[in-house]
Amino acid sequence: MESSGSAVSNHALESTGGGCQWDVGDKAKLCRFLCYGTEGDLYTAREEGSVSLENAGALLSLLQEGRGSEVVEEIKRFSQDGRAVRLSTAIFALALCSQHSELKTRQAAFKAVREVCRDPAHLFAFIQYKKELKEGMKCGIWGRALRKAVSDWYNEQDAMSLAAAVTKCKQRGGWSHQDLLRLAHTKPARDAIALISKYVTKGWKEVQDAYADKENSEEVVKVLSYLEVVEKVKHSCDETEVIMLIEEHKLEREQLLTDHLKSKQVWRALLKEMPLHLVLKILGKMTSNKVLEPGSSETEIVCDRIQSESALKKAKIHPFSILLASENYKRGQGYQGKTKWEPDSGVLKAMDSAFYKSFATVKEDGRHDADRVLFCLQNVEPVGKRFVVAVDVSTSLSSVVPGTAISTAVAAAAITMIFARTEAEVDVLAFSEGAVVPCSLSAHMTLAEATAELVKIPSGSTDCTLPITWALDNGKSVDVFIILTNNPLWTFTVSPVESLKKHREISGANSKLVMCGLTSIGHSITDTEDRGLLSVSGFDLGALSVIRNLSQDLI
Repeated sequence: MESSGSAVSNHALESTGGGCQWDVGDKAKLCRFLCYGTEGDLYTAREEGSVSLENAGALLSLLQEGRGSEVVEEIKRFSQDGRAVRLSTAIFALALCSQHSELKTRQAAFKAVREVCRDPAHLFAFIQYKKELKEGMKCGIWGRALRKAVSDWYNEQDAMSLAAAVTKCKQRGGWSHQDLLRLAHTKPARDAIALISKYVTKGWKEVQDAYADKENSEEVVKVLSYLEVVEKVKHSCDETEVIMLIEEHKLEREQLLTDHLKSKQVWRALLKEMPLHLVLKILGKMTSNKVLEPGSSETEIVCDRIQSESALKKAKIHPFSILLASENYKRGQGYQGKTKWEPDSGVLKAMDSAFYKSFATVKEDGRHDADRVLFCLQNVEPVGKRFVVAVDVSTSLSSVVPGTAISTAVAAAAITMIFARTEAEVDVLAFSEGAVVPCSLSAHMTLAEATAELVKIPSGSTDCTLPITWALDNGKSVDVFIILTNNPLWTFTVSPVESLKKHREISGANSKLVMCGLTSIGHSITDTEDRGLLSVSGFDLGALSVIRNLSQDLI
């Protein structure tokens, strides 16, 4: 593997505008904004927040410099490659570009609508952002360019996929498909799209009258049949018929009536094709309403799906997502409302199995000795950097990560496991009492074993620069330091910025530091313009994506 300590990436140099590689230039700020919604060095887990021009200063500066086309390309990269933690930010940025004064920027933005706005909810959000920006930008919305972009969005879709999309997501944020097709003056590019357009704007009865006696193409016949099923289920009070239609045509819950969802049998039918990430999300609800009962065939089916390696791979389920879902289910109570349930032991065992199965075993260079076994996430490529993951055990690890049901000890153990199992060069450390203490965490441990290893270490004073000092003392070149701490406020005897700079100078590595305050509510490391430092407040799946982006010089 090529050493990552040699030279900063081309992308990183470009991002700093040609200055010092650690300066936070406008391109770096834009990438942070596209990734997690702010230009600063603090990512706050589980915080959606509203997107506004106040957070887009660098984006506006780049547009002023005539670099709009570059901005649009970056928006596309972040939205398509899974780099964006919050896609709403990329959609907002695209809307802003589409209303810029420079023609080339507007053209690039409108051309990218189909690629960035992949489903109706995204398209509705794009239109709403344009509406909100209208006064500030002193220009109208529904010009020829937007009408063409919206029309192309509908016309370039596969007809059956579009039929499913318009019946599952009919409206959002005050916009509907009927609004968009009408305002865009859309001229359908082919017969099947014309059928869907008529269905959306005129209704099913008009479609029946218009297509009853026509000789229709095969594509039109398929769409007609599908829409007929959707209409049929909407007007059916027959539970048996609803179940049959769900199973035969793979209907989803968004296409059903609220009354249908009061039936256990309907839920059982939906379960067979329900996306796995949604199954994990509503396990508690299904247990509460007795769809999942101990020893039932439905519970067995769900357990088999949850721990199926092929299903996990197809659904791209991350181990941390499984852990969060498992801990939430184990809690036996929802965060909102009065829903309660008794966790099923079989489901919990399946979730535990799924956590480990979301890692796939790989042998490095074909070796088979136990010490050389590596793991890789089913759906995440290794970053290929040299990591130090250090856990601060100076305070109790028995508190809970905000917004989750997961303890900080379990969260810290899971995070270390993910890096230990997926990266070839990882040192796992624990530090307390003013020194790095022995920690025998390994990639081969179970989550319970790793957690036990952390909590048995005695607590003491905190100094989050110790892992960097350890690396210097041991001659370690480290690309990324990840420090997991339970302290909501961080104090340092030596500045972490200065410690990191010293490590860079001595090791020659382009070292970065991520400070994760597992119970923090918005505290940053320090007020710094060093692009290699990042703070994480709380922890969620998005935090892992942010760390990955920083490691690869993408933010």
